[in-house]
This record gives sequence, C-alpha cells and structure tokens, in this order.
Amino acid sequence: MTDEPVVVDGESLTPGAVERVARRGASVRVSEDARERVRESRERIVDIVESGEAVYGVNTGFGELVQERIPEEDIETLQQNLVRSHAAGTGSELASEAVRAMLLTRLNALVKGYSGVRERIVDVLVEMINEAVHPVVKAKGSLGASGDLAPLAHLALVVTGEGEATVDGERLPGAEALQRKDIEPVTLRAKEGLGLINGTQLTVGLASLVVCDAERAMRAADVAGAMTTEATMSTTASSHPSIHSVRPHPGQTESAENVRRLTRDSEIVESHRNCDRVQDAYSLRCLPQVHGAVRDSIRHLREAVETELNSATDNPLVFPAEEADDRASGTDRAAVLSGGNFHGQPLALRLDYVTSGLAELASISERRMDRMLNPNVQEEHLPPFLIEGSGLRSGYMIAQYTAADLVSTNRSQGRPSTDNIPVSGNQEDHVSMSAQSAYAARETVESTLRVVGIELACAAQALDFVEDCSPGVGTDAAYRAVRERVPHLDEDRPIHRDIDAVLSLLRSDTLLDAVEAALDEPLT
Repeated sequence: MTDEPVVVDGESLTPGAVERVARRGASVRVSEDARERVRESRERIVDIVESGEAVYGVNTGFGELVQERIPEEDIETLQQNLVRSHAAGTGSELASEAVRAMLLTRLNALVKGYSGVRERIVDVLVEMINEAVHPVVKAKGSLGASGDLAPLAHLALVVTGEGEATVDGERLPGAEALQRKDIEPVTLRAKEGLGLINGTQLTVGLASLVVCDAERAMRAADVAGAMTTEATMSTTASSHPSIHSVRPHPGQTESAENVRRLTRDSEIVESHRNCDRVQDAYSLRCLPQVHGAVRDSIRHLREAVETELNSATDNPLVFPAEEADDRASGTDRAAVLSGGNFHGQPLALRLDYVTSGLAELASISERRMDRMLNPNVQEEHLPPFLIEGSGLRSGYMIAQYTAADLVSTNRSQGRPSTDNIPVSGNQEDHVSMSAQSAYAARETVESTLRVVGIELACAAQALDFVEDCSPGVGTDAAYRAVRERVPHLDEDRPIHRDIDAVLSLLRSDTLLDAVEAALDEPLT
C-alpha cells in the first residue's frame, strides 16, 4: 500500500488518483468539509421523511412503480429490497481493480452532499477500501441509465452484510467479510439504497483506468515510432515544427515535438540526412498526424472523466430549498429534484471515440512493425524478420501475426453507445450502454498496449543492425530499457516472453520513466 492516502472531497478526484487506489492499494480519507456536506444532506432527507410528503426514492416505488406509496414503517425494508432486487448481474466477475475503482468513485459522489445518505455509509465505504474488502460484482447487467444499477447493487449488498466479498484472497459471505476486518454492516435507511446504486460509477471507474492506460499507450507509441524511424533509416523532417505550425492541432503538435525530443542527438538520423529518399511511408511520415488525432480523443475523454468523477450522479438529488425554487417536492428546508444525471451518455460517446482512436494507434504501430520485418519493404541493413539466418530461423515473423490479431479485434469492438433497449415498462426508454463502451475501451487499450509493446521489441532488435551510429537521447534510453528485459534475438525462442516482458515495462511505467529521465523532462 502506498504511503499517502487519497483525500476524497467530492471535488478533486482524478483518474491518476483512481489508479492509485484501484491498482496500487492506496488508502483513502474523507475531508472534514465533505463530511459536513454529508451531514447537512442527511438532515434534509430526515426533514422530508418527517414531513410525510411523497418523494421518489424516499417513500415511493422505483422505475415503473414510482406511483406506489410506501408507508413510513416500510421505508427501511424498501431500501434493502431495492438493493437485493437490483443485484441481478451475471457473467464474469470484475477484477479487484475495477471494484476498488467503483468503491472510490461512489464514495466521492456521495460526499458531494446531494445524495442524502448518513455519514455511516461513507465510513463503511472508506473502511472497505482501506481494508481491501472487495465485493464480488458481476460484470453484465448495466445499461448506463439509471446508471450502473446491477453492478452497484452487488457492491451495496456487502455494505449491508449480504452478498459476497473477497478478503485476504478468500471469498466469503458479505457479513463474514466485514467481520473479518471489524466493519459493522449497515441497515439502510431512507434514500440510502438508491444513493448507493444509482449512478455511473462502474463506467467512470473503468473510464478512469482507460484514460491512464490510453495516455500510457500514447506516449509509448511515440517512443516506439521514433525508434522505428531510426531503425528504418527514415527521416524526422516530417516532425519539423514548421509543418505543424500551419496545421496546429494540439495532439499533432505534441507528438511531433515528442519525436524531435526522443531523437535528439541521434547519429542515426544525421547519418542519412541528405540521402536521396524523397519521402517515407505514411506509417512513419504521418505519425504526428495519426498519433495526434488519437491524443486529442484521449484528451476529450479525460475532460469528461474528470467532470464525471466529481459529479453527483444519482437520482433524485437533495438540495437546500433556496437552491431549487421550482422544486417538485420537498419542505421549507429541503428540495428533492428528479433528473437524469445517472445517464452515461457523456462518457459513452467519448469512450467509443477513444476506442476508435486506440484502434488506429494499434493499426499504425502494426504497419510500422511491418516496415522492419517484411523483406519486401525493409531496408537493406535489416535481415528478413529481424534475425540472421532467416529461413532456418523465423525471428519476429509471428509477432506480427499476433499484432494483426489484436488490431483486427480492436476494429470489431463497435460503438455500444449507439444502441438502445427500453426497460422498466418503457419508463426508462433511452439508455446509454456506457458500461459496454467502457468494457470495449478497456479491451482495446489493453490490445493496443500489447501491439505497441511488440513494436518496441522489434525496434530494439532492428536497432541492433544499425552499425556505427547511436540512437537519440530518448530512443537510446528506451532501447536500453527493453534490452534489460529482452536480449537480442539470435536464435529462435518463444516470442511470447519478449512480448510479456515489454508489456510489463509499459504497465509499470519503467520504460517511460527511463526515457523521461534521459530527456530530463516529461513526454507530453
């Protein structure tokens, strides 16, 4: 577990902080200001319950059953029944990193102070994160409106001592899991069941991790592309700032700048600066334009994720009366407004956009790979499939097959956000499918990291055949990082080990850290 806890305040959560908690075991604590907002929000709910007014989510049924009024003595049962009935997921179980991301993002949404839950709910979520009590959550069942209901209900069951959870590597009934860590289960009160399950936390939790991985893949692709540029004796002139100043898309400019910095002081580039080759293939010449377009798609997603992480996404929301003069229900002190902040469309569309972008990033990486491997197009100094004695040996030939499989799979992901199936008696007649978009993006970024990793392995091998010239400052650091894990291929061996080794360098940021240390500045 990392030393510094992530401070949860409902206002400043970032994708990087989600990754720290989800993947690196960081603990969390809630700011005192956020706790005060939670207490004030709960007081408003208590005021509404005591007034006896019919308010959705407090003393009515749900969805199509909204017209059903629930007596005060059944309000607690209503909330527990809601969680039980909505835990209708199926399929595979989410990995612990996805569950931890959900716990954190739900916690952060609640402490904004518009959900009306007790502080005790907040405390239990904090304890579950810090003590690594991970609810067993089924992956399938969310439509992205009314949020990620079924997955969040599986999570909420454990808060109440039901369901199942893993603790210390052991799968236990919810009550036993909480007891193992001395956590008292919660008896849900008015609004609290709905407050736990109504929102976009599966989508935004996964999207946060997608952002981190996509940015990782993006920087690594710039590194791989720069290495391939050198290994194939291509030119960096296509990254000249004058070219990009007259078409100043932000991502394009940034990728071009990265290539220039990575190849700074490259003897390889200088060795053929005045050669008679007029132009390089598009996969090399158009690297800034293609990579830059993908960069812009990732930036677009990050903006939405950062907003969503710090938003109140359940329904209804509880406001001070003076903030909602046209309120549909409430009291002199509190207003309860029904709306659609649970709808995942703002994330779904951008996740699909990033999925398409990452598919292109993998595609252009695979094409650069072919420039190094293919004896019909590769430079004279490179042996077929990057191994001496080819024919007897196959070298990295089949690594490209793997990349081609991954690229093809990426292209098949589709656009889940364009689908719609009405539910709940047609009351919920338009849904976002945002969870499906998040799953597609997650699979695509994983495949793309693998493709870029294969290009890095091939580029390191190709650079071994460049004699008497050294790479640039950044590309040399990347080459050395790869060579620390992957030796030169002089005899055929199981290539999957090379691929996995480079992938671990990317996931751990070891390669990128080495590059940035050599450059003495971060890559953009």
